Amino acid sequence: MMRLPQCRVIAVSVLTLLTACATPSSGPVATAPDAKPEVPSAMAGGPAAPAVGGALGDLFRLRDARTRRSSSADANWQDGNADARPIPKGQTLELADLKGPGIIRHIWFTIYGGGPKFPRVLTLRMYWDGSDTPAVESPLGDFFAVGHGATRLVNSVPVAVTSDAKAYNCYWPMPFRKAARITLTNDSKEHDAGVYWYIDYEEVPSLPTDTAYFHAQYRQEYPCTMGQDYLILDAVGRGHYVGTVQSAQIRTASWFGEGDDRFYIDGASEPTLRGTGTEDYFCDAWGYRLGMRPYYGITLFDGYELGDRVSTYRWHIHDPVHFTQSLKVTIEHKGVMFDTDGKLVSGFHERQDLMSSVAFWYQTGQAKRFASVPPIEERLVPERVIEVEASLAETTCEPADTQMMAQDGSDCSGGKRLFAMFAGPEAKLTVPFTASEPISGVARLKLTRSWDYGIWKVSLDGKVLAGLDAVDLFNAAVAAQDYALEFVELTAGQHMLAFECVGRNPESKGYFLGADAIVIESITPYAVPPKAESK
Repeated sequence: MMRLPQCRVIAVSVLTLLTACATPSSGPVATAPDAKPEVPSAMAGGPAAPAVGGALGDLFRLRDARTRRSSSADANWQDGNADARPIPKGQTLELADLKGPGIIRHIWFTIYGGGPKFPRVLTLRMYWDGSDTPAVESPLGDFFAVGHGATRLVNSVPVAVTSDAKAYNCYWPMPFRKAARITLTNDSKEHDAGVYWYIDYEEVPSLPTDTAYFHAQYRQEYPCTMGQDYLILDAVGRGHYVGTVQSAQIRTASWFGEGDDRFYIDGASEPTLRGTGTEDYFCDAWGYRLGMRPYYGITLFDGYELGDRVSTYRWHIHDPVHFTQSLKVTIEHKGVMFDTDGKLVSGFHERQDLMSSVAFWYQTGQAKRFASVPPIEERLVPERVIEVEASLAETTCEPADTQMMAQDGSDCSGGKRLFAMFAGPEAKLTVPFTASEPISGVARLKLTRSWDYGIWKVSLDGKVLAGLDAVDLFNAAVAAQDYALEFVELTAGQHMLAFECVGRNPESKGYFLGADAIVIESITPYAVPPKAESK
């Protein structure tokens, strides 16, 4: 993907540019020694030598390159194991400062800390050849095809997220002539973070004159701007477009993805490439469902209700979009819309959902700066967290002698959960809490599941919550799970969250309960006013 063709083609394979996996490990930036060994004459292919390959058929062809690595490995490589680097809140850590010419072939990260939405809080930036303007600028998670600060598995050719969504791998080839600098910024104002990393790259004698630089830019509209398509890319120069990540959060229940993708190539006033629907562009059909393929997929999909989220990716690796002067990529934000009376207005109507994206492309020269990552307050949906364990002193239970505690949990929103060890099915738990001001929005109840947990009915202020009349919390291992609630409106004052045991799974060994938090996101429903009746 890094060399621009001399002629336009309809499809081009770049499998030969995607390197085979490197086994990750951990840990001050450690680069290879400066000594440059002799290169056998058989390797001296010069600029015309074939690119390195994930394509197994090219592995027998030797090339004029030296393998190097920047990593977080302990400088005491013989006895040390201090392989992580901290990123205090509000600070930036430099992961690599490489000298060229070279090509980055593989990047691996794993993160600790950073808070529950660290993938949206940590910002990844890359700079080529001494430029002060980042060629890559994106929240970490969005770059790896998952938005909203969520952690999900990803299985695609250029990026993958594995190990319970803890290992981030990237295989986009990234050439640089003079220098490459990579940083990671912790934009959190509350949580420190840390990172282990590998950056595997090659030193090469030179790069072809038509080498293009890798770019990726995050952008968002919270909510989408009415009257104009959502902008994904606005590029000037020569290059080709290689991928899109799009995320959305629904403000109007029902189908949101009827909008078409539009590519305006080289200043065209009308779309050169026109799509037939959002899910069609992302290679799905008739709506969304979770699933991943090498070049397209849906990594996150909650559904079509208010507050539900989706993240999708589409890699143009075999079908890059070529441009010689400019490229503008947009997508409509249209779908089903109702009026404030609940009546259907249209199945193809402009909507004001929350939308974000990352555009991926290669181009020569300095890229146009068409967007920047907004401040952390703007890229996270405001939310209120009501920690259940914070009310432990006021919580009551039946039987009254049931043991309760605030139990540590690494997957809990505040690091702890309320844990109650009920001995039998005649069990109730009542948690009072106070709202200092009115709260409204889309709510989620964060509970814990385990091998000795019961089945519970959950109510809020005396009303059984929709879908939570018999929540089976049995699971073979301890695991956190979010349960979507309906749109809630809490007045200022005291409220009551109650749990009543209604049995247990036959495989469960007990009737225990673990309750973490109620999280209320400030997602307000959107609908259009009803049309005035004609006289």
